[in-house]
Amino acid sequence: MQSPRNKSYTPREARVKIAKYCVYQERCHQEVRDKLYSFGLISEDVEEIIFDLIQQDFINEERFTIAFVRGKFNYKKWGRNKITQELKQRKISEYCIKKGLAEINENTYVDTLENLLHKKLKSLSGIKSYQKNYKAVQFVIAKGFESEIAWSVIKNKWS
Repeated sequence: MQSPRNKSYTPREARVKIAKYCVYQERCHQEVRDKLYSFGLISEDVEEIIFDLIQQDFINEERFTIAFVRGKFNYKKWGRNKITQELKQRKISEYCIKKGLAEINENTYVDTLENLLHKKLKSLSGIKSYQKNYKAVQFVIAKGFESEIAWSVIKNKWS
């Protein structure tokens, strides 16, 4: 017996359901494709529905990428490397990734990096300054910021 989450839908039912899914928030093609396959549809139906959704502007990779970049940078404070990695996992084109990353203002990017480093350095106590610096840089690298920029900020601000 199928669980309610894996209910099969007809292509017509799936179109209605997936349109609501796309209206709720920006989606990339791969998310929509995966969702449609979870509805039990065959490949031809999935691709036809995706084509229709693109034609009707329910899904747009460029728009998705810009929204994704803004959200991850502004709210989660992710750096370019982590954002790029996530977008590649979602099979977003290089063109869209570049266009999305262009939305990040360079001054804001460095300011965010400085704030993250400052907070991390303040939270570290009882260790030597070079160890603090190393731990702080490791922290921002894990958030996706470039190590060269992080070390440059450390040297210019706190050395």
